Amino acid sequence: MQRLFSTFASGWPGVGLAVQRVVTGVALLHHGILLFQQMPGHMLLVSQIIGAVLGIFILAGLWTPVTGALVAVVEVWIALAGAGDPWTSVTLATLGGTLAMIGPGALSIDARLFGRKHFAS
Repeated sequence: MQRLFSTFASGWPGVGLAVQRVVTGVALLHHGILLFQQMPGHMLLVSQIIGAVLGIFILAGLWTPVTGALVAVVEVWIALAGAGDPWTSVTLATLGGTLAMIGPGALSIDARLFGRKHFAS
């Protein structure tokens, strides 16, 4: 499982990744709820629900590489379907893609579950 993660950055880079995860997760939840209220169609309704659930996973830092890639795919789907402002979806897809490539950082559930373990000798 560690091969999915590039690093678990700590210090200021880890804080920066945590901020990026929080901003992305909150934006995904807001975007999902906003478009969910407009009820554009059944297929888009499914994509909004998926996007909101992925936002929760991103907020927690759980399965970040897989979740980030799924965010990118779902947001491109939403942008191409023409629901709402396409630039919001493009921005969220970009943020999801960068999180998939960079990893979750040390301040995440992924770091606790899959990070390097230090054994005292």
